[in-house]
Amino acid sequence: MKKYIYKFEAMSSPCELTLYADKKTLADKAAEAVLLETKRLEKKYNYYKENSIVSLINSRTTQELDAETKSILQRAKQYYKLTDGLFDITIATIKELYRNEKNLEAFKSKKEYLLQFIGCEHFSIKRNKIVFDNKFTKIDLGGFVKEYAVDRAVVVLKKHKITSALVNYSGDIYALGKKPDGSQFTIGIKDPKNRELFATEVSLQDQALTTSASYERNYTIGSKTYSHIITKDDSKKMQNSVSIISSNCVESGVFSTSMMINRDLITSNQVIII
Repeated sequence: MKKYIYKFEAMSSPCELTLYADKKTLADKAAEAVLLETKRLEKKYNYYKENSIVSLINSRTTQELDAETKSILQRAKQYYKLTDGLFDITIATIKELYRNEKNLEAFKSKKEYLLQFIGCEHFSIKRNKIVFDNKFTKIDLGGFVKEYAVDRAVVVLKKHKITSALVNYSGDIYALGKKPDGSQFTIGIKDPKNRELFATEVSLQDQALTTSASYERNYTIGSKTYSHIITKDDSKKMQNSVSIISSNCVESGVFSTSMMINRDLITSNQVIII
């Protein structure tokens, strides 16, 4: 088997596929199928795209849910319960405040009012419709769909008979099988205090790894700086970095983000806190 590497941009992130195959034509075809699937998800669930399903739901233009969106929302509600409300797609209700409000006092006042509309209990799924109990609650699947896209990429690769591959969407990773030499895939986890270095390495086989870090991006409002990981309570101190290894990328992403806020969250996955 030979190694073939494919790079592209999707969901505002650099994406890379490392595929092992006997023929380049096989690898090319698999990589193209993954790209098409990833771009489909990017278009469908883009929070900022006016005609995406997320925007149509948030603007109350539609209530109708296709099977995939219904399944994703149901999973999001399940993870909301499993994480005691830490993983919450309705945090989007206050997202625009962090992006657009520059006056600190106005920000605090508006956020305080909108807090009452945050929580997955504010929407329900009835048959094939999403129903909100107010006009303010919004959803954002940005913390879910990139990881979902990694999991979908693995499904596509398997359909194309790829048995050895590494999918890496900006640090959201899945290792499919082993390398052709029989060794596992080795992944370095960056040191949050010196991002030029790796704090540790892990070996993966048929496993997902995601890392959430508080140092990656932030918002500045007035004289105060906030982490890009938006929470209801800004007073909580976050971990520098949390990595989770599990059987799928969605689950790893949910728990790595949640444990950034509360490291005591119970999880059976492999946890690396740096």
